[in-house]
Amino acid sequence: MSDSTLAGKISCHAIWARDGRRLAEFYAAALGTEIAEAYPDEEGNEAAFALALHGSMYVFYTAKPFKAPRWPEEELPFHLDISFDNVPAAEKQLLALGATKPAHQPGGEHWTVLLDPSGQPFCINTST
Repeated sequence: MSDSTLAGKISCHAIWARDGRRLAEFYAAALGTEIAEAYPDEEGNEAAFALALHGSMYVFYTAKPFKAPRWPEEELPFHLDISFDNVPAAEKQLLALGATKPAHQPGGEHWTVLLDPSGQPFCINTST
């Protein structure tokens, strides 16, 4: 048995939505990148869309039965935080891209919660 410590690196983040392409396009615009590749399902239809960013891959899967969590009533298994130099300007652009801003804002002046086009919460904050 080895005494070495594990030191894995997360290489892919997978996110499900009713429309994987739409969600990939939203996050590609938010992160200043483009969809790098589309992957087919068993019938050959595009079903997963990958973004490559800073050594990690983000894959957005189309899952027709997907339902967004009813946040804040339901706990979230995970969410994304995205930092920007100018949060008010970023918020305005993200809203124009299809995000929405829920009334519940638990972050005070530290972060702003938005809902992506699939209805999943994510936070924006100032770059550190």
